[in-house]
Amino acid sequence: MTTNSNDFELREAPETQLSILGKIWQDRMGRIGLLMTVSVFTISIIGPMIWPFDPAAVGADASSILQPPNSQNWLGTDELGRDVFSQFLQGSRVSLLVGVTATIIATVIGAGIGISSGYFMGRLDTVLMAITDFFLVVPSLPLMIAMGSIFGQNLTVIILIIGVLSWPRNARIIRSQTLSLRERKFVPRAKSLGATDLRIIRKHMIPHVLPLVVANTILVVAGAILAEATLAFIGLGDPDRISWGSMLHFAFASGAIGRGAWWYFMPPGLGILAIVLAFTLLGHSFDRINNPRLRDAA
Repeated sequence: MTTNSNDFELREAPETQLSILGKIWQDRMGRIGLLMTVSVFTISIIGPMIWPFDPAAVGADASSILQPPNSQNWLGTDELGRDVFSQFLQGSRVSLLVGVTATIIATVIGAGIGISSGYFMGRLDTVLMAITDFFLVVPSLPLMIAMGSIFGQNLTVIILIIGVLSWPRNARIIRSQTLSLRERKFVPRAKSLGATDLRIIRKHMIPHVLPLVVANTILVVAGAILAEATLAFIGLGDPDRISWGSMLHFAFASGAIGRGAWWYFMPPGLGILAIVLAFTLLGHSFDRINNPRLRDAA
């Protein structure tokens, strides 16, 4: 009787999540994180349809500067008379764009290095882990600041900088999982049936590490958004794009706190707090669902 390699793929495949959203919804922290995440994404999507003014439109005269919330400007105006509510909606789009895109870059790099290092081992593992350890040891924020100063304050550059510097932790975690999977019986069995390394990685390794990748990816989004906000707050954001971080930068630079203009700095600050908390709760919930030890401890 012959045995097809697909038998091992089906037998050794990780448990299918029939309703991952349903399981997250049953988890209290996951439910809160999911609702908050959906809310922020909804705001960013419908923003252009509901903002009352052009976010970059300057006030007509001095009387429109730093006006408190009113019937026309729901969140007041900034030091140039621009509508804060419109800027808040626009800022959510830029912050999410940076966070999600940078995370995709970091995930591709981290997963590729982690799986390659853990599966092939040997000299390749030594070299890749040496590179990973270097980026883990070097503080990422000073490196981001230095690279931002060198390569410019362009949104694309900022996304690339954050993405390229956010992968090491993912690579380490995925490598550990891959090393464990490599010792399981299905790997030598698949090789004995003629499966190539690429096929084993594609059909066996990736499906098994995918839940771990997703959980850590969700957490990386929160870190990427916070990194962009930090860079923008210290003046290294894209000057042509409005983000929550740049709103905080200009609010502090204009002395909004000293002048009591709470409506200027509180919305972007709370927005950053909400989205970072949302992705953090969502990531930990997903991790608990896919990690029996964490689930039992909870």
